[in-house]
Amino acid sequence: MWNTIKKNLDGYPERLKVARVLVENGLSVREGKIYLNQIEIPPVRIARVAGVDRRTVTETTRIIRANSELKSLFELIRSAGHSLKEIAKPLDLGVVEITPIDARIPGILANSAMILTNGGLNIRQAIVDDPELSPEPKLTLIVQKKIPGELIPELLKVNGVSKVSVY
Repeated sequence: MWNTIKKNLDGYPERLKVARVLVENGLSVREGKIYLNQIEIPPVRIARVAGVDRRTVTETTRIIRANSELKSLFELIRSAGHSLKEIAKPLDLGVVEITPIDARIPGILANSAMILTNGGLNIRQAIVDDPELSPEPKLTLIVQKKIPGELIPELLKVNGVSKVSVY
């Protein structure tokens, strides 16, 4: 997906910044306007986050609307929903963040989930960064209670895992 966006906005680094903000936040572009699901977001807000002028945001949405390849991507993007990661501590949830050697190695999510499940932990949420969009993709698993220390070495043994952080 990101390769398609780069190909169509190549040579315009500020427009790429706008596109990155849109994608990272699950914002869609429909009929020349920016939406977070059903909530319209003013271009000036996107401009502030992207560090560009409001006119750059408006021009980027115009280009997206005029380009069938970009339009088909950006019309359908939706927010993936809320993440429990930031509020895990007050909710007494456990969080493990797994950094892969290569996010394309199969089985990292399945094997990590199995270790947590076999350790008696119920997974409440799994968040996986897309390797095309994130320079350092991670797998974040949020479980119903603190993660016991003895599970960390097991997680580190999973094929393709580089680093494990527990919060």
